[in-house]
Amino acid sequence: MDTTSLPFLLAVASLVLGVVAAAIFVYVVIPKQRRAKAKAATPPAPKAEPQPPSPEPEEPVPAKRAAKVKQHSLFVIFSHPDATTDERLTEWLRGKEASYDAIKKVFFIKGKQPSNPITIANAFPPGEMPDLLQGETHEPIRGISLLVKPPLHKRRNQQMYVYVELAKELNETFSGNLLDAEQQPASESTYTHIIG
Repeated sequence: MDTTSLPFLLAVASLVLGVVAAAIFVYVVIPKQRRAKAKAATPPAPKAEPQPPSPEPEEPVPAKRAAKVKQHSLFVIFSHPDATTDERLTEWLRGKEASYDAIKKVFFIKGKQPSNPITIANAFPPGEMPDLLQGETHEPIRGISLLVKPPLHKRRNQQMYVYVELAKELNETFSGNLLDAEQQPASESTYTHIIG
């Protein structure tokens, strides 16, 4: 009787341990995963919050908001994209001594702070640009995104001036629509917010 009760006791013990492990998984691990997913899904909401107050003329609000922005975005949407638009964009990029990153498929413009370059990316589809400088074949580019990280210190915002000027210049050159990160027409208050 002792020889049969030992395997039975071990089986019951392993079954109890299995139930305990399942309970720990259900009550501890799954809620942690849900919280992590919820936390990962929430960063876009705070990013949207800082934008509406930016038109306010108060100095402290834009400065405080600029510290929270991970990356400034402006979009230039071309009014009549075609092969000539692409040729003009290629010449514009050459004039700005832009360099192409084949891995990220974007252009970089050094500006005043080469350690924090201005990124030129395709707006449609978001991200990937063809290597215009090498004549890579592609569909006509319908618009571009200009991206830059804000400076860590307000006094080092020279690149933000370059960034805003490049966006305005592109908009004028291509008679496009210049939009902010919220896809709204960019205004002087948008530029003030970016420059800080």
